[in-house]
Amino acid sequence: MPARATATIVAGGLAFPECPRWHDDRFWLADMHLAEVLSYSPDDWVARRVELALDRTRSDARTAGIGFLPDGRLLAVSSLDATVLRRELNGDVVVHSDLRDATRGWCNDMLVDGRGRAYVGSYGADYRAGESHADVCLALVAFDGSAQTVGEPLAFPNGTVLTSDGRTLVVGESLAEKLTAFTVADDGALTARRVWAELPEGVRPDGTCLDADGAIWVSSFATGEVLRVHEGGHISTVVEVPGRLPFACALGGEDRRTLLVCAANTWRVEETVPDRAGVLAVCTVEVPGVGWN
Repeated sequence: MPARATATIVAGGLAFPECPRWHDDRFWLADMHLAEVLSYSPDDWVARRVELALDRTRSDARTAGIGFLPDGRLLAVSSLDATVLRRELNGDVVVHSDLRDATRGWCNDMLVDGRGRAYVGSYGADYRAGESHADVCLALVAFDGSAQTVGEPLAFPNGTVLTSDGRTLVVGESLAEKLTAFTVADDGALTARRVWAELPEGVRPDGTCLDADGAIWVSSFATGEVLRVHEGGHISTVVEVPGRLPFACALGGEDRRTLLVCAANTWRVEETVPDRAGVLAVCTVEVPGVGWN
């Protein structure tokens, strides 16, 4: 049986926190439905900073995946208009990449590697336009902002991690209940698709993060748990957030042993914005996080 733990809620008042990253001694995340990127110090969960904010009067204003270029500039996915934004060092926000020809539908999670290349997942549909879901490839955004599709179609690609050597990318397929691995070529292309882990029935992987032992923490909103999954599918630890559903996670803190969980009551924007019940919760783990995850 896996070990079990309960995370402690440390911050609230959010709508739909998602896509966290550890960077520059702070936890960064998107509040997707408030169209903001926020950051928190683990020493002070009250004094949050707004790092980027979209114009919420726009009907397509929704932030998603975040990451950082090698020089520290912030990248953030603007989900509904399928673009990646870049915050310059002087604070200006510009379009880094237009993904409309490299993906399908709303964009979601993102991983930025050590070369400044970004892998972006998408829903496979524009639900406002009444589209039905279709499997979709990841989009690869080069350092210069040019974008192309890579790999093979996936059933709602979601949380993505990259091994420390940069050679293996593992992505959750939310609608297939599994983690899928690719070999990363020198040019960023994805080859040699394989199943990394089949997940238990009902587990729809959302946000993920990688630890130094090669295990992947998987947020499972459908079952209300965060699972530590090993290659092949063994689950060694289960973490719960009291009264909330976990949608994403990250490992950070000074020793990278703080598991941050982004959680809410629901994913529905019409409910999360009014109730502001989104929370951040933390749990100390034994194995630290690694790399860009």
